[in-house]
Amino acid sequence: MPVPSSLDPDRLLPGDPAALPVARALYEQIADAPIISPHGHVPAQLLLDDERFGDPASLFVSPDHYITRQLHALGVPLEALDTGRGADPGEVWRILAGQMHAFAGTASSYWLREELAAFGIDGELTAANADEIFDAVSARLREPEYRPRALFERFHITVLATTDDPLDPLDAHRALRDDSAFVGRVVPTFRPDAYIDPAAPGFLDNVERLLAATSCLATFTGYLTALRQRREHFIRHGAVSVDVGVAEATTLDLDAAEAGRLFQQVLACSATRAEQAAFRAHLLLQLAAMSVEDGLVLTVHAGVHRNHSTLTYERFGPDTGHDIPIRTSFTRELKPLLDRFGLEPGFHLILFTVDETAYSRELAPLAGFYPSVYIGAPWWFLDAPDAILRWRAAITETAGFYRTSGFVDDTRAFLSIPVRHDVARRTDAAFLARYVQQGRIAPSTAERIAADLIDAIPRTAFKL
Repeated sequence: MPVPSSLDPDRLLPGDPAALPVARALYEQIADAPIISPHGHVPAQLLLDDERFGDPASLFVSPDHYITRQLHALGVPLEALDTGRGADPGEVWRILAGQMHAFAGTASSYWLREELAAFGIDGELTAANADEIFDAVSARLREPEYRPRALFERFHITVLATTDDPLDPLDAHRALRDDSAFVGRVVPTFRPDAYIDPAAPGFLDNVERLLAATSCLATFTGYLTALRQRREHFIRHGAVSVDVGVAEATTLDLDAAEAGRLFQQVLACSATRAEQAAFRAHLLLQLAAMSVEDGLVLTVHAGVHRNHSTLTYERFGPDTGHDIPIRTSFTRELKPLLDRFGLEPGFHLILFTVDETAYSRELAPLAGFYPSVYIGAPWWFLDAPDAILRWRAAITETAGFYRTSGFVDDTRAFLSIPVRHDVARRTDAAFLARYVQQGRIAPSTAERIAADLIDAIPRTAFKL
């Protein structure tokens, strides 16, 4: 499909006329290369069912907490944006269109414009053209070319990782793998947060279900065995990584007796907050031990205060835009883990943060020494053009390009995957062009790095 005329072909590339041709050449080399998406939240069931998407509001607005959080900040009630709770899709779309000027400069504005361009929409979404664009996108969504599988192929996705509950039978993954009509690699990711954090809602019920499903005893040894069994199930279905979300990346190496005592305290609901924190810290170390054993990459997403608005959480639940970054550190916190496993051959630990101050201070020096440590791509609030450039500037002089994860889109919005990867490719081309212009790397080296950033680097970090 032709690119709409309103999209600048050199968007996000340098304004410097000397650097622009270099960046343009680097970008053109990788613009249409296949996408590797090693961490995200698009469900496998979406591709298995291959049902057409609904209306534009239910696709682009209601499930996108990047958009709903900012509309909420502008005074729009969350219930007015939720088509799943009865909000009229056309009215939700009009609300967004009427506030698009307030999104200027945000990543959400850029992503939405690029996503609409994939539907042949030229120009900005405004209050004046809201209904026209709503109808145009709705018509496209009824076409076979806009069903999930057709888009998967058009996006040139070669690897797509999902995020899955440890007790998920992974039937959808198995069915996709066995479906000769589906071309692509979709792999599950083991996400144990609800089973390792005593403060997580339903933790005790989850542990009980885990032990019952694996026929393991309610001892700490039995609990660890149950987690190992479920990891083995994921590996059989193609998993390459484990993903853990933590407020703090603290690790603690306890002896078996103390770990067993803490586990029983947690089960009895008598653990103090300090004991719960110690249990979480020891579990993070135990997950690393399991990764040394079974080879799964351990990714750690740290530093978010989840559900900051108590009232919003009580009314609308999690993942509705009220998670806020917090200051995060890694050096002292990960020392027990790295003392044990930092030099283990084959162990991969990818660290993500939304605290930019940690990039040059801690993550780059850690990845610049430990062969096991990789710097995760800019995540969540930081996966925007300027933030990606700041990330590169903060880490490259210490860790280089090859100690990183490659770009990670980390999205629930399937249609945003190619847009997000294109942003990363353009900003990396801009960054590399500056290095070439300054004589810091040769043009041929920049060409190799640009290609490796979208293929060899993520394949290495995630053991693909």
